[in-house]
Amino acid sequence: MKKTYKIDVDCANCANKMEEAARKTPGVRDAAVNFMTLKMTVEFEDGQDPAAVMQAVLGNCKKVEDDCEIFL
Repeated sequence: MKKTYKIDVDCANCANKMEEAARKTPGVRDAAVNFMTLKMTVEFEDGQDPAAVMQAVLGNCKKVEDDCEIFL
């Protein structure tokens, strides 16, 4: 399952780091961040609860940029 979320990120470099952090989160098959549109697309592994996985993704992204927001 794929879902798209609105994000708030300050620079393209941070967006790349957030994308990598999201990809490393358990339950995420793939993730992509588009800095120009301020959107994050996340593909979840089968059987995962997107809401629970996105809480972990948000936590990992806040380690990269502590003021980032992902609108769930």
